[in-house]
Amino acid sequence: MFDLKGKTALVTGSTQGIGFEIARILASHGAKVYISGAESIEKCKRACEKIPGSVPVRANLLDTCDINKLYETTGDIDILVLNASIQYKRNWDEYSDEEYDIQMNCNVKSSYLLIKKYVTGMKKNRWGRIVTIGSVNQYNQHPNLSLYGVTKAAQAKMAQNFAPILAPYGITVNNIAPGAIETPRNEKAFNDVDFKKKVENLIPCGYIGKPEDISPAVLLLCCEEGRYITGAEIKIDGGMSL
Repeated sequence: MFDLKGKTALVTGSTQGIGFEIARILASHGAKVYISGAESIEKCKRACEKIPGSVPVRANLLDTCDINKLYETTGDIDILVLNASIQYKRNWDEYSDEEYDIQMNCNVKSSYLLIKKYVTGMKKNRWGRIVTIGSVNQYNQHPNLSLYGVTKAAQAKMAQNFAPILAPYGITVNNIAPGAIETPRNEKAFNDVDFKKKVENLIPCGYIGKPEDISPAVLLLCCEEGRYITGAEIKIDGGMSL
């Protein structure tokens, strides 16, 4: 079960956090995994040192040329996990034009461009897995993450719209919506004991999740065992969105 030998995956934003754990679990089940990040190739290489069967590739997803170069480097793949995102915490009316464009371009536009770029090979092979990584903020009304929530809702809707179009080609498209997860992005906030307790009080399960709580669902969706799941949205949030 859950055999990915012979499959190639690209996980964006996978040098740390949820993306890193997704890359790790896919590689541990036999996939060749491209570790992608925007910051530096050195950071990508450091992540690859911890994941046998992985290959580093740097790409700034805000740059269309970089997206094209990314495809030229990887070639066709079997599995595309769209995890990379940018998040600014602001009141809804305080975003600059640049901050708006950056979030929309990274979280929505690049997802569209990457799916468009990689789906041709998947259609040719009559097999493919596309997983978008959303957020509990698709559902919740966080006062400082309103625009981020909009981008993640748009990404999820993209997955739903593309799923029935691509299903006849053996390609599934699904969205995972994590809740409050212990990642480097959230480290500073959760180091505040009072704030962390406040967040935990919003979660019916009573605790903040870890990247390891997200990756098994992604593994299922990427394997043959998940072939009959498409257009789905899986919340992994300890009940936070209820």
